[in-house]
Amino acid sequence: MIAGGMIGSSIFSLSGLTITAAGPGAILTWALAAAIMLCYGLVCAELSTRFPKSGGVFVFPSKALGKTEEQGRLWGWFSTWGYINSNIVAISFAAIYVGTYLSVGFPIFEGKQIPLAIISILFIYALNSVKFALAGKVNNLLVLGLALTMIIYIVVAFVSGAWDGATLTPFFTQGSAGTTGFLAMVPTAMTGYGSIVAMAFMVSEVRNPNRNVPKSVLIAMIIVLCLYLGIILSTVGMVSAGFLMENPGMQFIPLYAAAFTKLASIPWISKLISIAALLALLTTMLTVMSLSSRAVQAVAEKGFMPAKLAENNKAGVPLYGATLITVPCLIIACFPQFTSTIVSFGALFAAVTISINIISLIVARKKFDLPEGAFHAPGGKVLPVVALGLIILCYIPDIIGGGWVIWAYSIAWYACGLIYYKVRNSKRNS
Repeated sequence: MIAGGMIGSSIFSLSGLTITAAGPGAILTWALAAAIMLCYGLVCAELSTRFPKSGGVFVFPSKALGKTEEQGRLWGWFSTWGYINSNIVAISFAAIYVGTYLSVGFPIFEGKQIPLAIISILFIYALNSVKFALAGKVNNLLVLGLALTMIIYIVVAFVSGAWDGATLTPFFTQGSAGTTGFLAMVPTAMTGYGSIVAMAFMVSEVRNPNRNVPKSVLIAMIIVLCLYLGIILSTVGMVSAGFLMENPGMQFIPLYAAAFTKLASIPWISKLISIAALLALLTTMLTVMSLSSRAVQAVAEKGFMPAKLAENNKAGVPLYGATLITVPCLIIACFPQFTSTIVSFGALFAAVTISINIISLIVARKKFDLPEGAFHAPGGKVLPVVALGLIILCYIPDIIGGGWVIWAYSIAWYACGLIYYKVRNSKRNS
């Protein structure tokens, strides 16, 4: 579930943006992003054993932060508000690229991007209405097929003679963002590992969470990082940052750029990429919608959303919460022309939520003793502090480079969330 959630739209689409901005340095970008998100995954694994209830994005801050219960709930709301929005963005973005990848690999789907996006969202919504165990089995089959197709692409890239190591030099200055491009693109790459928290945020549905949550985090990250680095290394050896800058239409489909240029003599490779991308996009959407619906459920249980959203259906899953997530996804997926803006908002919302949850562990360790048998993240006090520092460091180039517009809109969006919270809280208290 974790691996399938991570391997999605980011590596097949956003990897092109990282290569454009950082050149071969994108290899380091994805490695740094993995290190940060592994730290975050272990942080949330410990939080989930301290506070073993699903909906951790709300539960962790509300339990750990604030001097009063009310202050804790406010932090939980801020964390959830950003998280839900970043996940809606992730699902919408993935759905948009279902149509993009299918239309490139199979001409029969050309011009059907929006209908295919809508169908994919409704398919994932249907999977989120059945028992979690059944959805997990479907996910496992998709992930196995996905891993196999990714490995085939990597092997073909290296054995076909199309890969050229000379394209890796100079390593840091080829991209449009210059020498700091590899660092500036880390937040974008971090979205490719967002589902590292899947089991921690659904801890109520995990057997023996003290062992299985941290174990699954580590195993999934090893698998995904190996596949990601293989994809990036094989692609930058065939497609340069300069090529993507000259052909901006290829920036969101870098694997196809390789297929149409250096692997043109292998006609079936483009269809393989389409199948791999479809599987990746669907597994991401499935996991992210599962996480989002449980976050909505956790907030609704505390009275900050309508009580109906806290209910499970007969299959034992929060279908009403999934419905709330699905509706805006269907709307956003109808506007693929805003893809770049959508991605920028999603990355920033995710970074804010990650920061709040890391701070939650720092505070929780001071306020509460570790329950007997609970998992303790390695690295002691250093791990969460380093993770938080790296996130802040990665956003400095964006702020200096003029990314204030996205920040301004994001602050306005969080202000809307605060207004909603105040209104809803006053009604709940009355």
